[in-house]
Amino acid sequence: MTRIGGAWQNWGRTAQVRPVRVERPRSPEGVQRAVVAAVNHGLTVKAVGAGHSFTGIAVAPGVLLELDDMQGLVSADAVSGRATFLAGTRLHRIPALLAPFGLAMENLGDIDRQSISGAISTGTHGTGRGFSGLAAQVVGITMVTAAGEFLRIDEEQNSELLPAAALGLGALGIIVEVTLQCVPAFVMHAIDEPAPLEDVLATLDERAAASDHFEFYWFPHTRIALTKRQTRLPESAVRKPLPLVGKWIDETLLSNGVYRAVCAAGRVLPAVTPPFSRLAVKLTGDREYTDLSHRVLTQSRTVRFREMEYALPAENVVPAFEALRALIAQRRWRIEFPVEVRFAAEDDRWLSTAHGRASAYIAVHRYWRADPTEYFEAVEPIMLEHGGRPHWGKLHTLSAETLRERYPRFDDFVAVRDRLDPERRFGNRYLVRVLGD
Repeated sequence: MTRIGGAWQNWGRTAQVRPVRVERPRSPEGVQRAVVAAVNHGLTVKAVGAGHSFTGIAVAPGVLLELDDMQGLVSADAVSGRATFLAGTRLHRIPALLAPFGLAMENLGDIDRQSISGAISTGTHGTGRGFSGLAAQVVGITMVTAAGEFLRIDEEQNSELLPAAALGLGALGIIVEVTLQCVPAFVMHAIDEPAPLEDVLATLDERAAASDHFEFYWFPHTRIALTKRQTRLPESAVRKPLPLVGKWIDETLLSNGVYRAVCAAGRVLPAVTPPFSRLAVKLTGDREYTDLSHRVLTQSRTVRFREMEYALPAENVVPAFEALRALIAQRRWRIEFPVEVRFAAEDDRWLSTAHGRASAYIAVHRYWRADPTEYFEAVEPIMLEHGGRPHWGKLHTLSAETLRERYPRFDDFVAVRDRLDPERRFGNRYLVRVLGD
């Protein structure tokens, strides 16, 4: 997220706005004062975290609340495993905050730059058939409502609202605190290795079931899948982290530095993309190591991109992927970013992409200086044909009419919104599109 001359823009440079006013509250009470003032002046109000959503979900044309100064641990209990954080706390700070209590987050996505409130509100997830998205780890939330009141939602207070509020798209109120159900700290044994794509697709269900966490990347124009499988181990397990020099070469020099240069070159000369993709699968993605969970689950991504991701019923992922692969070949596109495939367990969050069904995710990307429209608009019908639900923070074209058909509790969520924010003080154009007026 950046602000230049009073204008705000997101990380992917796909959304921007010049808000009427920007405020940086330092406490929940500061958020409360800002909400009351905005409502009294007839303005909408929205909080932004790290700006890692590619959609306009965080665009705040009225009052923009930057929560950078609301970071840190409010409380933690090693016995219950519960920890409460201020809403603006970045995910990459949480491991150090939990370490003194011997705790860790149960699962993480592959990027940890987001704020905890932004991550849960947009449906951020990791991979692993036995593990749900980050919102499913939420056991309590405190938010400021449009009435300017603090609303606590947990198993003892307003518990019926938790499935809506834990993944609320920023539509129900301004979250000020998030309580997570954590797990004992653990380490992970990771094996990254290339494998023939046809073999991976033929055995995908078995591979996903055989590891605690499994995913793969496929560079178009190649016949290789870069697989990543990870096994959870007790914290006492012997760690064998990646050598610092080797990690720097693989993740900083090759995966970010050289890759950024090739993406830029590919815009001018698309013919360089296929040979580089074939070289990339030979130079990266082949390593084995054991380290703390957050060091295995997350990675550094500094090459700016745009992304669309759809959640599918797990049984539909292979035919959808095959249709995507055929599309790229048929159109003869030169796609510089890999396609990513991940998995998640079903959960009960009303607007979760994995609500009520075991899910697999297919994500497509383009370099941020390349126009993704033609690619994404051709991929989207394939995902919809196979029962897809779009990630709320990533690019898609769906509206409330279509989304209502794909979420059994959609109208229940809208009813909660009508109750908590009848005048749509927390709304914006994106929420009008995906939730209705």
